[in-house]
Amino acid sequence: MTERAQPSQPPPHATANPWTTLSSRGVYRNPWIHVREDQVLNPSGGRGIYGVVEYQNRAVGVIPVDDEGCTWLVGQYRYTHDRYEWEIPEGGCPAGEELLACARRELREETGLVAERYELLLGELQLSNSTTDERAFLYVARGLHQLDAAPEETEALAVWRLPLTEAIAMACDGRIRDAMSVAGLLRLGLAAAGAG
Repeated sequence: MTERAQPSQPPPHATANPWTTLSSRGVYRNPWIHVREDQVLNPSGGRGIYGVVEYQNRAVGVIPVDDEGCTWLVGQYRYTHDRYEWEIPEGGCPAGEELLACARRELREETGLVAERYELLLGELQLSNSTTDERAFLYVARGLHQLDAAPEETEALAVWRLPLTEAIAMACDGRIRDAMSVAGLLRLGLAAAGAG
């Protein structure tokens, strides 16, 4: 059996913050996001601006897997990208709600599924770390039972049960583009291949 290489450590200076924030002002706020503009000195010492989108919720996704090796995807038209997308069940976790409670809620709302067991698959993913502070957490749900879905009024959803292997293939070949879905499905694919 081949031993895994031990991870190397970054150089000590690599963790220092090279940015200087001179001032910060809020430019827009709604219940989901807050946009701010900072006046900064960049790592070379030049003056500039940095726009940051602060998310009010954490993102939570769930990959349900049944005893037959199938999963469920949720299809919906994504306004920001102006296209239809297939994704794992996911949503926002407000401050004060536990991540697992949110995972249970989102799975039930979007698919009608309830699960006996949840496992944290991936924690604290940064979804677009050059412009946002959005963090995501992904669960696998097993021991599934089907009830009625109850999507939010902003969601016109289609629900598709398919083999997990097909969903993983979709994440690999670009049919699934959502970052949380791709990360979670590829992580499950690695685990199934014995690499994780």
